Amino acid sequence: MQENLINYTKEAFRSAFESEPERIFLAPGRINIIGEHVDYSDGFVLPAAIDKHICFAVKKLHDSEICTFFAKDFNDSFSFNVTENQTPVSQTWVNYLLGVFNAIQEFGKEIGGLEIAFSSTIPMGSGLSSSAALECGFAYILNELFDLNLSKKELALIGQKSEHTFVGVKCGIMDQFSSVFGKENQVIMLDCNSLEHQYFEANIEGYSLVLFDSCVKHTHLTSGYNDRRNDVDNGKKILWQKFPEVQKFRDFSFEMLDEARAEMGETSYKRCLYLLKEIKRVEKAAKALSEGDAEYLGELLNETHSGLSTEFEVSCDELDFMVEETLKETGVLGARIMGGGFGGCSINLIKDENVDVVIENITAKYKTAFNIEMKVYRVKISDGINEYKENEFVI
Repeated sequence: MQENLINYTKEAFRSAFESEPERIFLAPGRINIIGEHVDYSDGFVLPAAIDKHICFAVKKLHDSEICTFFAKDFNDSFSFNVTENQTPVSQTWVNYLLGVFNAIQEFGKEIGGLEIAFSSTIPMGSGLSSSAALECGFAYILNELFDLNLSKKELALIGQKSEHTFVGVKCGIMDQFSSVFGKENQVIMLDCNSLEHQYFEANIEGYSLVLFDSCVKHTHLTSGYNDRRNDVDNGKKILWQKFPEVQKFRDFSFEMLDEARAEMGETSYKRCLYLLKEIKRVEKAAKALSEGDAEYLGELLNETHSGLSTEFEVSCDELDFMVEETLKETGVLGARIMGGGFGGCSINLIKDENVDVVIENITAKYKTAFNIEMKVYRVKISDGINEYKENEFVI
């Protein structure tokens, strides 16, 4: 699969630029094992880079001030002058890249001319962070080719800034951090505020992580997300009025929450209850993974889905159906909605020997119920952005 992507991207470079690329880079997508909606509430997340990539074929141009991209998957090109300031353009995919260039310019760094062709196996719009891979992959390339001496943390923040400023999406840092910091067979427990993080082994031998893409995106994703933020902020305000000595939201106890319940109202109470439980589940899940306790990890995934569906209320009929039916299947340890909600993927922990049958059964049931062809992505936990060289990776 990876070799195919690399060869395909090299060929795209040859046809676009009529020369050979000099270097190849791979930037991965990501999954989040557990820890949804806690990144803006002093919580931890548990993401990992996966073996779906954007591949960049690159050639440095000497005595040139022009940077040219060829996006093979869109069959679209774009060029700009690296000595000039850039502003957002009409092509959305270009803005992810121009935002990175702009952020690096603001660092006072200079780059030269480049030719870049890229192609991807990260499905777009499925919640696997193809945008973070594009941003951070480009930032990584510039850092390598022009000796910018930026740290990994700076590269992740540049990717996030690009999305905020040139794309207009106020995303958290998890996606970019995962793409840059990922390690094969390890998950990252990340504090999204401080960026403190630690790695845990992903010991799930005999089990697979499989994503089922509902292929639906409900229009209230943005409005629903903002409503949840408001519900949570209201609850936090009441909690801090009652318990001003508490430093971080994650340090409130369930007893404190119960004490503030009447004052904050039932909706804010439910939202905050979910978040406090989810923050604790992340720590338990990291431990379960590192100890190879797949059964307990599965239970935690199920608890998260229940919380997202009934307490945080960001699920939808399609995903609730998908998760409910998946959990009836033999060999399924856990299933939950993954991401912001109102559509997207479920993440499923399934015994290796049962994966094919589960996929077949759920695909058929989902098609019957909603007349939608579900997409399936089998993923493995992989390294973060790296340069590819024949028979070896350069991390």
